[in-house]
Amino acid sequence: MNGSLQANQVWLDSFLPRTAELQCDALVCAPAVYLASLCAARGSSSLMVGAEDVNENEKGAFTGEVSARMLADIGVEWVIIGHSERRAMFGDSDERVGAKCRAAVGAGLRILPCVGETLQEREQGRTLEVVCRQLNAVLAAVGPEALAQGALAYEPVWAIGTGRTATPEQAQQVHAALRACVAQRSATAAQQLRILYGGSVKPANARELFGMADIDGGLVGGAALKADDFYSICAAVSA
Repeated sequence: MNGSLQANQVWLDSFLPRTAELQCDALVCAPAVYLASLCAARGSSSLMVGAEDVNENEKGAFTGEVSARMLADIGVEWVIIGHSERRAMFGDSDERVGAKCRAAVGAGLRILPCVGETLQEREQGRTLEVVCRQLNAVLAAVGPEALAQGALAYEPVWAIGTGRTATPEQAQQVHAALRACVAQRSATAAQQLRILYGGSVKPANARELFGMADIDGGLVGGAALKADDFYSICAAVSA
């Protein structure tokens, strides 16, 4: 819940001219109220646009909600589903995350579901149990091939907005386990799937994180609010 028309334009004016220099895909997910203007403002650049959430119903009496077909109608291509804040604050259960993924795929959107454990779950040694359970709900809803058309994000809840970051080795362990979970259903999809790390990714740690074998990019939070920082992280992927 950040941004304004003026701040967004400043961000775009800084970032868009540099997209041609990048050797990676760049996706910006914005609050729903700014998505239409963002789709228009990106012009012919390679910048992709996504929403931060979606309702699982196609249409109907769900005041205040936004459907997948509405997002697709204005040019949105991606949607984040099951972010830890949605799970913790707004009751998005594994089942609902799966239903949202199904609705998004049905409308032609590429999904970016998020999985991750709390600090308590990590200390209990339940990290892999938790993230694989969350992932399996998505796989049961849409299948591995549809997931591979999008991406998967691992965001340790204890490392979001706290300044704490999983070590590259800790993140790699979880990413490898997630890929193995997908491979149980489809080895091809597991190989194609991009798994992003989302726990306080910054320019200072991006290159080391992205150097891990199963970390294919980042789900960037606070650092993405500054165009220069976001560009530096994208450049780290290219490197």
